[in-house]
Amino acid sequence: MSTQSKGSTASSGASLRTIRLELARMAGFPEGSSQCGYEFTAPLDAEGHLDLDSFKQHRDKCRVHRFWAGEKTQSGALQHLGRDRWVFSYEPGSDDDEPAFRFDRHRFVPGEYVSITEHDGVTRPFRIVSVR
Repeated sequence: MSTQSKGSTASSGASLRTIRLELARMAGFPEGSSQCGYEFTAPLDAEGHLDLDSFKQHRDKCRVHRFWAGEKTQSGALQHLGRDRWVFSYEPGSDDDEPAFRFDRHRFVPGEYVSITEHDGVTRPFRIVSVR
C-alpha cells in the first residue's frame, strides 16, 4: 500500500485515463448491462487511485459521459467537492450531481466495483470494465 494518502497523491506518476463503468448485477438487471454506465476521464496514480493534485491541474479535461439504454447520453464533469466528495455533474448547481461512493479510496482497475448515487436518488453498483 502506498504511504501517500488516497486521493491526494503526488502528481509525478499520474496520467489521465479513460475509465468505463458498466451497470453491475442488481434487481432488474440480473446480468448487469453494458448499455448502462459511465465513461469518464480522470488522473490516476500508478496504483490506480484518483490523484487529487493532478486533478486540480487538469480538471477541465476530467469529463464524464453517462449512457443509458433508451435515454439520451449526458455529458458533464467529474468534480471534487472537498475531502472525500467526488461527483459527476451535468449542469450548474448541485440538483443533478451524482455522488460517487468513496471514489477517493477505490482502485480503478478492471473487475473492481464502485457505487454511484444517481440523480434519481438510487445508489447503483458499477463494474470497472476498462481503464485506458
